[in-house]
Amino acid sequence: MLRVYDTARRAKVDFVPRKENHVSMYVCGPTPYDVPHLGHGRKEIVFDTIRRYLEWTGLRVHYVSNVTDVEDKIIGRALEEGSTEAEIARRYEATFRRDFDRLNIKRPDDEPHATEWIGPMIALIARLVESGHAYVVEGQGVYFQVDSLPEYGALSHRTLDDLLESAGARVDVDERKRSPVDFALWKAAKPGEPAWESPWGEGRPGWHIECSAMSLELLGDGFDIHGGGSDLVFPHHENEIAQAVGAGHEFARYWLHNGMLNVNGEKMSKSLGNFTTLADVLEPDPRAFRLLVLQTHYRRQMEIGDKELADAGKAVARLDALARRARVEGIGDGKAGEVAPFREVMDDDFDTPAALAFIFELVRDAHVALDTGDRDGAANLVATVRELAAALGIEIGRDEPEADAEIDALVAEREAARQRKDFSESDRIRDELAAQGVVIEDTPNGPVWRRA
Repeated sequence: MLRVYDTARRAKVDFVPRKENHVSMYVCGPTPYDVPHLGHGRKEIVFDTIRRYLEWTGLRVHYVSNVTDVEDKIIGRALEEGSTEAEIARRYEATFRRDFDRLNIKRPDDEPHATEWIGPMIALIARLVESGHAYVVEGQGVYFQVDSLPEYGALSHRTLDDLLESAGARVDVDERKRSPVDFALWKAAKPGEPAWESPWGEGRPGWHIECSAMSLELLGDGFDIHGGGSDLVFPHHENEIAQAVGAGHEFARYWLHNGMLNVNGEKMSKSLGNFTTLADVLEPDPRAFRLLVLQTHYRRQMEIGDKELADAGKAVARLDALARRARVEGIGDGKAGEVAPFREVMDDDFDTPAALAFIFELVRDAHVALDTGDRDGAANLVATVRELAAALGIEIGRDEPEADAEIDALVAEREAARQRKDFSESDRIRDELAAQGVVIEDTPNGPVWRRA
């Protein structure tokens, strides 16, 4: 039985999908006004891995992730660059897509863009006004009245008093609001900003209403999983729930949130100057960043620095080395074997660190089988490693061309020295490779190298 940690219940609970053998899943996507950073990468890897695992177990997953292509930051960037909001969104969305593709992130089944769903957003706001959960401020827009919904705060575990206290500094802002904690559903148009017609005049939707409307339209009431970074629990996800419930809908049944990350021991922040772009960690092999993300449980804070990334690269190289050795030694296709330990830890709230540990146990066992001449056993172990790594979104057997070319040349030189019985030169090259963390294994079919 799969168990997941539900943010609202603050506990691991049994996961029972709304429809047998089907999982409906909505994950908040990007607001493309700048290049993606490491936090975007971690979130995408986490939920892509969850999706892949669910599919690996035989479930059909309907995966939806949105693009917020109208928002204050996009408007601000367009103004800075003398461009249009649509052009800014298109350009940076392409950057997100390029980097996500390199991380082997599967494309969503549906990828709604906010500007294409204005109608359903207006309809949802209208229902909130009609039900008394929202009110109109002439010339300003439409606001959700937070104190009209008694259960508000259940996801983030905050009371209305807590929210009012923390909002004290904002009491004088938007003074026509009934409460400082009320939030915008529809924003009245300002000169030069994108706007759409509505019953409340020209304007644009608030950020929160976009996800409520699109998720309900595409997945229906009571969809299974809503995911995103822990920074979205409040106010974004709390407000999504309020809008849906206030309009009479059942919303997401399970809430999953990934933790934040530290860069070189400090919280990732533009003000600290460590707001590293995702592209910075995709060379030479994007699989290293993916594996590094999976080495930390998705709910925990993740550490990333040069050492952590380099170590993850070496771990990926170990996977490739097994595939390379199997190929050189002519090991045929095997049949995946025992996977119960992998499934057991993944069913425990997607424990990817433990899943990776099991995979690397299989890697070790496969080398032992090859060393002892157990070709059938080795073939089955290699097949199992491939299948389980793929379930985590890691393809193995892809070498780094630049690094491999240099190492392959040294291995060939060493083999030539051995053939002419120049053992001092052979040993010198072996030591040189060892200093680079490369281990050579001499097999009946020639030398095979792997990273230690």
